[in-house]
Amino acid sequence: MVKRVAILTNGGDCPGLNAVIRAIIRSAEQKNIECYGFINGYKGLLENDYVKLNNSKRSSGLLNKGGTIIGSSNDINAFRMKKVVKGKITYVDKSEQCIKNLKKLKIDCLFTLGGDGTQKSARDFTKRGVNIIGIPKTIDNDVPCTEVTFGFNTAVQTATDALDRLHTTAESHERVMILEVMGRYAGWIALASGLAGGADVILIPEIPYDIKKVIEKIETRNKIGKHFSLVVVSEGAKPKNGEISVKKVLETTPGLDSIRLGGIGEQLAMQIEDITGQVTRNTTLGYVQRGGVPTATDRILSTEYGYKALELASEGVFNVLVVQQNGRLDFVPLDNVVGNNTEIGAASGYTERTNLRKVDLNGDMMKSARAIGISFGD
Repeated sequence: MVKRVAILTNGGDCPGLNAVIRAIIRSAEQKNIECYGFINGYKGLLENDYVKLNNSKRSSGLLNKGGTIIGSSNDINAFRMKKVVKGKITYVDKSEQCIKNLKKLKIDCLFTLGGDGTQKSARDFTKRGVNIIGIPKTIDNDVPCTEVTFGFNTAVQTATDALDRLHTTAESHERVMILEVMGRYAGWIALASGLAGGADVILIPEIPYDIKKVIEKIETRNKIGKHFSLVVVSEGAKPKNGEISVKKVLETTPGLDSIRLGGIGEQLAMQIEDITGQVTRNTTLGYVQRGGVPTATDRILSTEYGYKALELASEGVFNVLVVQQNGRLDFVPLDNVVGNNTEIGAASGYTERTNLRKVDLNGDMMKSARAIGISFGD
């Protein structure tokens, strides 16, 4: 019987995190289950840094609050922690300390709110005997086995608002305006915001683009009297026979995604202006997409995910990810989420074994975009 549960929020901050926490706290109190929160994700779990969560104060005013009240981290892999001995760097497995901390606090189930990296570590902890229920969080919408992650809708709305504003400048000055959006190795934000914001060209990681095709679309618009164009490019997009644009390679612990993407928008802007002679400007939306107030859609989805996670825990269903499939709440084993990436402590992210959810090139959103003449540079 579940008596105590704990929550950690890990990875990048995301609209809706606090709404999930609120739903878990309130659902737990209905069942007389104590609720705790580990501070700063897996870092707090490793350092045994936690706080008791309760309905009276901790869950008040959280539904529309951005960020996370218990903090987050994206630089901890407890299975491979950096250690320097006599000037030599080695890596040690500290996961047992995390497990001891859970046992000491008598936690019956740990809720992991995060994306593919968070859920990879969650799955690895289940192999060491920890009861875990994952909840899919990321603006990138790339967690496998679910139709949608919370935070995605808010990010798309933010990017769409930006496109609405860029549209007026593009038209007024007869320019090509580029918007670079997040998404890492999946093009969901670019596709959805581009479709909603009236983009003429959408470039996504799933389709390596031909710059000649992009130019062709812009020049076709100029010929029919539309002397401006809107281009949305995902940070992970790349040209045919080219590479993704890497802003920085971080010095991180093995098992963490060390690549920071960025720069493709500026690169594209220079190419278009050089070839066409038309003034071209890039706007990189950046971390604005991850912050702030969640949309109504994300508030509802977060609440549903939180309630479902607590319900599963009270029923003794563990080591799963709460998902939405065919529009309904469900769950899948965490083993399904990591796919072939089964090595404990191995990296998530951009690896051959990682099971990321990419844009469905035959899906209705793609078909709709192509049908109305949006170019994908192919």
